[in-house]
Order: sequence, then C-alpha cells, then structure tokens
Amino acid sequence: MGPVLTVYGLKNCDTCRKAVKWLEAEGIPHRFHDVRADGIATADVARFATSAGWETLLNKASTTWRGLSGTQKANASEADAVALMAEHPALIKRPVFDFGKGEVVVGFRDPQKAAVLKAAGK
Repeated sequence: MGPVLTVYGLKNCDTCRKAVKWLEAEGIPHRFHDVRADGIATADVARFATSAGWETLLNKASTTWRGLSGTQKANASEADAVALMAEHPALIKRPVFDFGKGEVVVGFRDPQKAAVLKAAGK
C-alpha cells in the first residue's frame, strides 16, 4: 500500500466534508488535517503553491480574502501569498489532496476527483 492520502481543509467546510465522504465511498485510505485547528507550516503551503501554482491555491472567494487590505491584495506575489495563506489558513482553497509524492490536487470538482483516483491507483 502506498502513502496514505492527507486531506487538508476545514472541518466545517461543506466541500471538505463531501470530499471525505467521497474518499470513504471510494475506499481510499486518508487522514484529515484541519488547517485552522491543527495549523499548517509555511513550508507545506509553499510546497502546495509550487505544485499547484499559488494562484490556484489562493482562495480569493473567501471572506478572509475580502477582509484583507487593498494593499495586501494588490501586492500579492507568490511569497506574499504563501505567507498570507500560512498566517490565515482559510485563504487556502480546499480541499488539498496530498499523497506525499510531491504533487497535490486542489479543489473538488470532476477533474480533481479523476486526478485523486488516478493517484490512488483506482
């Protein structure tokens, strides 16, 4: 058996709950990491940003993003975005699927589901 999938998200996020139920239905072993309750290392955020692209990882639809100053939003470079996401984990688009192989899948739509199934060998 390969590495266990880690799902990064928020326990109160409907999409994250749907993703966990879907993983269970597909029989994919996983563990859930709540980025707000358990925290997230800046190095992990940077790794996700390198794999998926920081623009993909940054949740600009969140209330946290809307609450940032105009300067913080306007000057968002990769380094700034990674620092903001590490400081405010709700800015991370969810869920983030990490098989520990260097690549992550961000989001929970059909293309992401297909990528998770492929990575899980299903």
